[in-house]
Amino acid sequence: MPASPFVLPPVRLLPADDLARLALAAPLLDRAVRLVRWAEPYRQVDAAGELLDADLVAAAEELGLPTDEEDEGLADTAQAWAVAVDTGLLALRIDEPSEESTPPGEAAGRAEPGDAYRRISSGDPYEVLDIWLAAAESALAEAASPDYESLRGALDDGDRLMLDELDWDPEEEAEFLDTALANLYALTAVEDGAAGSTEPSGAVPLPVLAASLVMPDEMEQPSDAVLEEVTEVMMRLDDHFRLLAPTGLLDYQPVDEALIEEEDAAPEPPAAPQADPDPAEVARYGLVRLTPLGLHGVRERLSDAGAHVPALGDLAEGPGADLLDALTEYPDHSARAEAELWLERREAVEAARELLAAGRGDDEDAPRRRLICQETLALLGAEAEPALREVLDDRQLGGLARVWLAERGAADVPAPDAEMVYWLTVDTLAAQLSADDDPEPLTELVRDLVARHDGFFDAAWRVEHPATADVLEAVGRLHPDRKAAKEARKAAFKARSREGSAL
Repeated sequence: MPASPFVLPPVRLLPADDLARLALAAPLLDRAVRLVRWAEPYRQVDAAGELLDADLVAAAEELGLPTDEEDEGLADTAQAWAVAVDTGLLALRIDEPSEESTPPGEAAGRAEPGDAYRRISSGDPYEVLDIWLAAAESALAEAASPDYESLRGALDDGDRLMLDELDWDPEEEAEFLDTALANLYALTAVEDGAAGSTEPSGAVPLPVLAASLVMPDEMEQPSDAVLEEVTEVMMRLDDHFRLLAPTGLLDYQPVDEALIEEEDAAPEPPAAPQADPDPAEVARYGLVRLTPLGLHGVRERLSDAGAHVPALGDLAEGPGADLLDALTEYPDHSARAEAELWLERREAVEAARELLAAGRGDDEDAPRRRLICQETLALLGAEAEPALREVLDDRQLGGLARVWLAERGAADVPAPDAEMVYWLTVDTLAAQLSADDDPEPLTELVRDLVARHDGFFDAAWRVEHPATADVLEAVGRLHPDRKAAKEARKAAFKARSREGSAL
């Protein structure tokens, strides 16, 4: 699986025991395990390791699947058998002479329970998850392969496969499917914890997922050609997700067949998202979400490909410095959840001391770390007060310590001097500028902070903070008042000149 291009937020994973129970209940793995039990001590197989016709029917009956030619029960049974073989739940015993000489459909050897069956029977959740993931990989490989009808249509009159006539590249299709799952993972991670609709939490409309694979990030309104490509991708995904649903990777509500018939072709998605779309109409175009098990599985695949895929709780046992560094890249709800998990494992005073120490620094990322430090400290109660009082005289931390104490109504908190007030203002602006690309809330913040202090620009350029000049230049760009913006640019020039003379 190719490494994801996204900077992925953390996801919330279920405990391994819970995931293992879900894995064993997934239809595909459940069928494969049941077939191994049914096959004990062994079953005869042909040279390809497949069940003989009579046994295939018996196996389908064992699974409670239909055995009529018109139904897919035999195909589902054959798939479950193949997964059992691919994952090592079944071991094939076919000697080479029999493999080469036995006609198709006749017994050439046998299949018996394999090592993976003994591993999965041990009850170890990590063994179960490893074997489930192998089963999912088998299904993904099958989904990326052309179906039987496509193969049959590519046969020439001499029953020789004409690959050039088959418009299907398994490697390309596997990469397409991998990318779709990575995008679905990213969309799931971004929406984690957000309020959902009546649909399963995290359900993504199929057109949205298809558009993420087609539309350039900078494109606001899709062209007709792009919409047509989105439609084609939707239908490819619909085919794949129908096949993958039994793996337990995802929950999928397919594209409405009636919608396809109405259009007499692949349904065209809406040209642009509506402010309040009808949920029932959106659902007709397909809805997909990764299950908790699927979230684990795709995360494992992305990790194996070299992507950074954090999970909530990863930082809980680590140092405060690592926590603050990581949380600068987390969405707000994820940052809070991770911070709470970190704090749960520590005494309040010691946690506050560790966070404050990690918040110090003059490097480019330090203001953002201090902002995260302040937000994390806000989760602590009054029992952390001694640690905050210890840094009241610290140039970098004294301002945020005073804010924390004042918010809790602490007594005898010394007022900050003007130098500390302006330093904290510059530090806060620097943190917000590095954290937010949206100009509207930044404009409001700039206007409010500047308005609080008379003679702000005359004092601000003198602040000995590494980001002073950058902050003042940003204020000059963002302040809605032209006079104030001009003063900010002049102050930024003075700050740059002061920096130059200090070198």
